[in-house]
Amino acid sequence: MNVLRHYEILLPLRFNDGRPVPESLRAEVVLELRQQFRALTCETQVLQGFWESEGVFYEDQLVRIYLDLPDTADNREFFKRYKERLKERFQQLDIWITSHLVDAL
Repeated sequence: MNVLRHYEILLPLRFNDGRPVPESLRAEVVLELRQQFRALTCETQVLQGFWESEGVFYEDQLVRIYLDLPDTADNREFFKRYKERLKERFQQLDIWITSHLVDAL
């Protein structure tokens, strides 16, 4: 049995002000994660997200990137720090990164 942690990142296709995010920013993320972990998966399907913050309603278009990695404190810490970098790079109030344990067969 190989216990891993599944990390999922939702990257916006638009900045919070509605401007399109350049494809180059998403490509940088894919390259960085590929260099760091040597494997990842990207979905090209556009996801829609709806949320509210401080009375402002946001409607997002997102793409999903996910990785299945060893469940280590170092990997978890990497994603905590990386989230802050992504929030700045994509000019977002938040970037949704989730994780859960998986049992890879």
